[in-house]
Amino acid sequence: MTNNMITIGKSKVTSTLLGLGTNAVGGYNLFPGLNDDVGRRIVRAGLDNGIKMLDTAFAYGMGHSEELIGTVIQDYQREQIVIATKAAQDISSGEVVINNSPQFLKQAVDASLERLKTDYIDIFYIHFPDKHTEKAAAINALMEMKQAGKIRAVGVSNFSLAQIKAANQDGGIDVVENQFSLLHRDAETELLPYLHKQEISFVPFFPLASGLLTGKYSRNVAFPKDDIRHSNPDFNGQRFDQILTHVAELKPLAETYAATIAQLVLAWYIKNPNISVVIPGAKKPEQVTANAKALQLELADNDYQKIATIFKDF
Repeated sequence: MTNNMITIGKSKVTSTLLGLGTNAVGGYNLFPGLNDDVGRRIVRAGLDNGIKMLDTAFAYGMGHSEELIGTVIQDYQREQIVIATKAAQDISSGEVVINNSPQFLKQAVDASLERLKTDYIDIFYIHFPDKHTEKAAAINALMEMKQAGKIRAVGVSNFSLAQIKAANQDGGIDVVENQFSLLHRDAETELLPYLHKQEISFVPFFPLASGLLTGKYSRNVAFPKDDIRHSNPDFNGQRFDQILTHVAELKPLAETYAATIAQLVLAWYIKNPNISVVIPGAKKPEQVTANAKALQLELADNDYQKIATIFKDF
């Protein structure tokens, strides 16, 4: 790792330590009222502010996020961008079925390449495990796509540790993307030590816990039923209250760094040796620009520990 850059697993892909999650770019099935023009501007804001990795997925708008990104990247140097996308949702039957079969994954790679208007994908993840496909067979299919030059690194997402071990029998996994944040630290016990030993990179999703770790919420907030936060336990009852109390403890520390709470939290992930790239999402271009400033924020060791301690019970 040098100059805020990191290599993904055993691949040749290098990225900035801060990326951009794009589920609100074209992800009309996840968030109400999204605007395509705003989505394109979000992507541009990332690329214009030194963010190299764009993390998308077929599931974000059933390919629409990839299409929007594919349009924007035509105005940039492709080799300066790291595109990570994911697939597992097979909609050929008219319903969404999770499918990891080698044939489906190969078709999914080709379809993503077309939507993204590019001839290679830097990181391709199996988005969710299915119940039937042998995990090693699924990874071997992606290894073949890697050898063909269509993808440059192989990843899995939402896989349990046992599933990751089964998938990594031949050492083919470069990166794992699973939930992890200051509020969800289960991965520290067994998953992260295994990944470190296997030289597998780790990319946490929901690093800002759907905005909870930014300090922007008050106790009386309410979400419509079609918003993914509506049924999230983090946003309900006593747990929601506890989280807001702990987040408020970050405010004085953020002020000493002349930073926002979100920038402080992102700087904690950037400094965390277990994390390769942190990929906060954004609904506005201004949020991306603000998040990018976290790359310049260097936390002192004792402040890094202080933040970890505030959230040690989560």
